[in-house]
Amino acid sequence: MGTVAKGRTVMEVGADGVALITIINPPVNSLSFDEKKEKTRIGGDPRSFPGGGTVEAPPPAHSGRPAEGGGLPPPPRRCSGAAGGGPPAAPEPGVEEGVLLLRWPPSSGRPEWAGGGASTVGKGSGVSPDPMLRNLKDNYDEALARDDVKAIVVTGVKGRFSGGFDISALGRPQSGPIERIQKPGYISVELITGTLEAARKPSVAAIDGLALGGGLEVAMACHARISTPTAQLRLPELQLGIIPGFGGAGRLFSHDLVVGRLELRTDDGTQRLPRLVGLSKALEMILMSKPIKGEEAYTLGLVDAIISPDDLVNTARQWALDILDRRRPWVSTLYKTDKIEPLREAREILKFARAQAQNQSPNVKHPLVCIDVIEEGILSGPWAGLLKEAAASTALKHSDTSKSLVHIFFAQRGTSKFEECFKGRCVVLVFHRALAAELEGLVNSSVRKFGAMLGSEMLVPGVTDIGLVPRRVTKVGVLGGGLMGSGIATSLILSGYPVILKEVNDKFLQAGLARVRANLQSRVKKGKMAHEECEKTISLLKGVLNYESFKDVDMVIEAVIEKVSLKQQIFSDLEKYCPPHCILGSNTSTIDLNLIGERTKSQDRIVGAHFFSPAHVMPLLEIVRTKQTSSQVIVDLLDVGKKIKKTPVVVGNCTGFAVNRIFFPYRQAANLLVEHGTDLYQIDRAITKFGMPMGPFRLADLVGFGVAIATGKQYVLNFPERTYNSMLLSLLQEDKRSGETTHKGFYIYDEKRTASPDPEIKKFIEKSRSISGVTVDPELVKLPEKDIVEMIFFPVVNEACRVLAERIAVKAADLDVASVMGMGFPSYRGGIMFWADSLGSRYIYSRLGEWSKMYGEFFKPCDYLAERAAKGVPLSLPVEHGKSQL
Repeated sequence: MGTVAKGRTVMEVGADGVALITIINPPVNSLSFDEKKEKTRIGGDPRSFPGGGTVEAPPPAHSGRPAEGGGLPPPPRRCSGAAGGGPPAAPEPGVEEGVLLLRWPPSSGRPEWAGGGASTVGKGSGVSPDPMLRNLKDNYDEALARDDVKAIVVTGVKGRFSGGFDISALGRPQSGPIERIQKPGYISVELITGTLEAARKPSVAAIDGLALGGGLEVAMACHARISTPTAQLRLPELQLGIIPGFGGAGRLFSHDLVVGRLELRTDDGTQRLPRLVGLSKALEMILMSKPIKGEEAYTLGLVDAIISPDDLVNTARQWALDILDRRRPWVSTLYKTDKIEPLREAREILKFARAQAQNQSPNVKHPLVCIDVIEEGILSGPWAGLLKEAAASTALKHSDTSKSLVHIFFAQRGTSKFEECFKGRCVVLVFHRALAAELEGLVNSSVRKFGAMLGSEMLVPGVTDIGLVPRRVTKVGVLGGGLMGSGIATSLILSGYPVILKEVNDKFLQAGLARVRANLQSRVKKGKMAHEECEKTISLLKGVLNYESFKDVDMVIEAVIEKVSLKQQIFSDLEKYCPPHCILGSNTSTIDLNLIGERTKSQDRIVGAHFFSPAHVMPLLEIVRTKQTSSQVIVDLLDVGKKIKKTPVVVGNCTGFAVNRIFFPYRQAANLLVEHGTDLYQIDRAITKFGMPMGPFRLADLVGFGVAIATGKQYVLNFPERTYNSMLLSLLQEDKRSGETTHKGFYIYDEKRTASPDPEIKKFIEKSRSISGVTVDPELVKLPEKDIVEMIFFPVVNEACRVLAERIAVKAADLDVASVMGMGFPSYRGGIMFWADSLGSRYIYSRLGEWSKMYGEFFKPCDYLAERAAKGVPLSLPVEHGKSQL
C-alpha cells in the first residue's frame, strides 16, 4: 500500500505569547457535505422545536490540571525557551521572530521543529483520528508546558477550520482486548477537549469555513470562539448512525477509562451544545445535522464575536490574552447553565423531539438514543450525560444502521473517480460535491488507500483509469422545456453554465422559461438565494425556437417525450447544427441509446444523461455509455455532473439502464400480489413502514400512469420471460384515472391532495385478475408484512444481480447509491445490495425458488444469484470474469 500521506502540524508561538497550532489534513473522508444537495440524512423534513428560558447557576470550579495522554515520541526541541535547550533555528520565511513552527511533512512521518510566543492550534479539514489527533495533543501539551506561551488559539487554514474526522476508521475491523486504562498511541478528541477546557492557559477558537463534528467540539471546548460571518458550524454525526462526541467512532480513538467492559470517555458533543445555544436549538442542530452560519451562531451564543477573515486570527489572539488578564470571562462550557431551559420546559422540548423522531425515523434508534443522552445531561448533570453517551456510543458504532450509513457514505463517493499521473504525483478527482476539489494533490499511496476503503473496483474501466482530463464545457443546450428539461436547465444555470433552451413553439418555450424562473423563485422564498442572485442566474438562460444558437455549444441534453422517432430526428439535426466536439446527451430513462443514434454518424458522442425528477433537486445522475461512446465524453460528463453537484453513476446501455431496470420488478411484484389477493393498501403500508417514502401504488399515483404504462411495455418486450404483465394500470387509465392529477387513481384525493383509500378500486382489481387468468391465493390474502417486503424487493435484488452479471454496473455499491438516490430506498439499510447481503444470498435464493414454483418465472432466481448462493458468498462480491459493458 505504501506510506499514506498524513496531515502536517504547524505551531507558531508569537512574540505576544499566544500559541497558534495549525493542523492540516486532507479531508478524504470527512463529513464535508453540501447541505443544499444532501439527501442521505435521517429524519426527513426539517423540524422545529419549542424553546426558550434560562436557568441561572454559577459554574462549578474546574481542575486546572492538563489532561494526560499518549502521543508520538517527543520531537527534538530546537527552540529557545523549549525543554531540551539548544540554539534556536532560523525562522522560515514569513514567520516572525520568536515564533515556534512545527511541521509534520507526510514524507518524514515525524515532526520537524524550527523557529521560536501566542500559539495557534489550527485544525485542518478532515481529521485523521490516529496521527492527527496525536499530533494535536502533542502540540497542546507543548503549548501548555512552555513558559513563553500564555494562551492558545485554535484555527484552520485556507478557509476551513475542520471538516471532521476520518470516517473510514468507523469501518475498520476491531480486535483485541479493551480492558486497559489507555491504549498506547491512541488519542481521542475527548481527551483533547478535556485538555483545552481544564488547561491553566486560555484557549480561543478562530473559525472560518467549515467547523464540523469533532472540529466543532474542539471549538466548543475552548474558552471562547470567534467566527467569520460565513463560517458553517455543524454536528453531522447522526447521518452515520452515531451521536456527536466522537465516541461513536469507538476504538478509532482512545479508551480513556474502562470499567469492566464499559468504555468511558469524556465525549461532549451532546453535552456542550445545549449549554451554549439552549436545548431547543441544540436538538435541531444535532437531530437534523443542521448547519448554521457564523452570524446565526453569534446570535445563538455558540460564538462570541463575528470578525472578518482578515482580522480573525489577530482578534482571537487578543481575545485569548484578554481572558488571561481577566478582561473577558473565562468560560468552561461544560458547566454553563444559563442557556438551559427550565426543567418543565426542557421536558416538554425533549418529549416533542422524541415524538418527531419516532414519527419521521421509526426504523432507526440513534436519534432517540441521542435525545436520551442529552436528557441525562440536562437532568443529572454533564458527567452523568458523558457516562451515558459513552455507553451509547459503543453500542451505536456496531449497529446495523451505522454500518449501513457508513457504507452508503463511501459508496456515494466511490461511484466514479479518475486519476491522472504526471510529474511524479497523482491527482484524484472524486465526483461528489464538496469532496471534488479538496482531494487534489494526494499522493499515489493515498489514492490506493482511499480506493481500498471504497472497494477494489472504484475506477470505471477504460474511462477513468487511462489518464484523460475533462475538457471545459462553457455552454449547454437543452431541448425541451417540460418538467425534466426545465429542471435540467435550472441545475445548469445554478452552477454558472450558460444555457440555450429550445422548444418547438413560443407557447411551449415561454412555459419552459417560466418553469425555470419558478424553480429559482422557490429558492428565493426559502431563503436559499437572494433576489439579485436569482436575476443574475436567470440571465444565463436564453430561449430559442431553432438551432442557430447551437453552433458553439459544448454539450446538448435532449429532454423531450419518450418517442423514438422524435429523438432520432433530433439527434440527426444536432449532428448538423452543433460543432463536431459537442457532447450529444439524452435524458431518456429507458430507450436504447443505439436506437436513438442510429441515424447519425456520431455515435461516439452520444451518451445518456439521465436525471431524476425534479432534476434540479434530485442528486443522482445516471451516465449511460454505449459501446461506441468515447471515454472522453464520459469523463467530460462526469466533470459536469460534479460541477452541478450531482452524484453520477456510470452504467452500460440496456433497456431501463441500471436504476429503472432493477426496479421494474418492484411495481410488477406489487401487481402480482394484488391480483393474487393481497390488499393493495396493506402493501403500501408495509413498504412505507420498511422505509420507502411511499408504497408502489401511491408512487404510481404521484408520477402518473402514462409513463409507467409506456415503460412497462418496454420491459415486457425486452424481458418477456420474467415479467408479470398486469392490465391494472391500463384499466384505471381507461376510466380516466391518472393519479393525483385527476384526483383519482389507486387512491382518491381531496383538494389538498391528501390520499384516501378508494372502495371502488376492488372492481378494477377483479377485472385485471380475470384478464391475467389468476385466482385469489388464501396464503397471499393474509400475507405478513415481512413477506410482503421480501416478495416486493427480492425480485429487485434478482434483477440487480443480472445487471451486475452483465456488467451494466461496475460494482454493487453503485447500485446501492442508485437505489437510495434514485428510488428512495432507505439509506439506513445501506442500499438494495447491501441490504440483500445482510439477509444472505442463500436465503434470498431459497425464497425466490419457492415462489417461482408457485407463481411462475417472474420469481425464478438468475444464474448469478444461484452461483453466489451455492458458494455462500455475498452478492456484492466483485464479478471476476466477463467484459464490462462500460
